[in-house]
Amino acid sequence: MDKSKHIVLAHGGGGQLTDELIANTLLPRLGNETLGQLLDSSIVPGTAERMAMTIDSYVVRPLFFPGGDIGRLAVCGTVNDLAVCGAEPLGLALSLIMAEGLEREVLESAMNSVREAADEAGVKVITGDTKVVGRGQADGMYITTAGVGSVREGLRLHPDQIRAGDKLIISGTIADHGLAVMLAREMPEVQSVLRSDVAPLNRMIGRLLDKVSGVVFMRDPTRGGLACVAADIAGRTGLHVVLDEGRIPIRAETRHAADMLGLEVLEVASEGKVVVVVRPEAAEAALGALREDEHGRDARIIGQVEDTRDGLCELQTVLGGRRIMLKPYGEQLSRIC
Repeated sequence: MDKSKHIVLAHGGGGQLTDELIANTLLPRLGNETLGQLLDSSIVPGTAERMAMTIDSYVVRPLFFPGGDIGRLAVCGTVNDLAVCGAEPLGLALSLIMAEGLEREVLESAMNSVREAADEAGVKVITGDTKVVGRGQADGMYITTAGVGSVREGLRLHPDQIRAGDKLIISGTIADHGLAVMLAREMPEVQSVLRSDVAPLNRMIGRLLDKVSGVVFMRDPTRGGLACVAADIAGRTGLHVVLDEGRIPIRAETRHAADMLGLEVLEVASEGKVVVVVRPEAAEAALGALREDEHGRDARIIGQVEDTRDGLCELQTVLGGRRIMLKPYGEQLSRIC
């Protein structure tokens, strides 16, 4: 199929094709100063208080997977997109697209997960919508969630705040979500202890911001994984980013699943982790603050920003070599969020 004339699955992968779609089709028609920032959440213009807003759709298949389901994923993804921009979530909107024939028990189970995840995050669903489509459509159910939040006074988390010497921290093990979903879909007969890491991170991030003043940027490594986030930081700042492969925390079962499926583990999504960029003098304090939370106990410093203006990201391998890391072209894993 001609990717210049038709949408393909890879356009939804968060990589180079997604960037092309946004730059050449969406921004020329919809672009403005706020949208053009291309952050996980945007500050609503014209509001007296600094209000952030975000929206996302969830089309994961299967609907239920080890460690979570579409309902938990929808809440956590939206809460986390607010949190990484320094916003405390105030309310969520939830839209359901259901296929005729969806079992009521499946819907009830997913809505129980929505409630439980919202309670965990300390936020409520305050409005919503329902639609029903024909039998066999929408893989049973799609969910869209939007969220609004209040941004801390004086806080600005943005790539333009990043400078040479800053450290990159990951809050824990990577790629657990994407590989748990893919194993459940592609190899349901395989018995594995691997579970999705999907979780709301707003409380952990809130404590981090309470205790550490040197945080300059955050992003959750969802579509495209850690590789996509690191390459995007390098590209947007024009600086050189180096990741230390030996310091990136990866569970043995996650690496094994990636090997079985033939996937690059650094490009696989996490749904309960955050990449934090901090000033070098604040790195140890940030580690300590993250490790106080159950979702940040495996936090590590995994790289740094260097004063070379080439906009490239390098991976320093465990064998001592270096290789350039680019944003994935398309999508290794479709329909995982």
